[in-house]
Amino acid sequence: MKTTASKLMVPMLAGAASSAYAAAGAAEQGNGGVLIWFFIGFGVMVLLFQAAPALVMFASMLKGLFSSNPAEASFSPLKGKGKRSGL
Repeated sequence: MKTTASKLMVPMLAGAASSAYAAAGAAEQGNGGVLIWFFIGFGVMVLLFQAAPALVMFASMLKGLFSSNPAEASFSPLKGKGKRSGL
């Protein structure tokens, strides 16, 4: 087991060093390009468009949980059952 570990130690250290140098070379370049900024902007837009309905649903869940009358809840199956229609 010791011989296997010692044989694998050199390639592991060499692999770690080479990837560190590759990362440093890419960081020095710094040319991201316009497409990267469009991708980041698209991701932000997706998050924002998902956050708006989530906040509305969260507010209506809180309203339903803390309302005293079950018919006052936004998505209640009892909504409108307490009123008499003039038919």
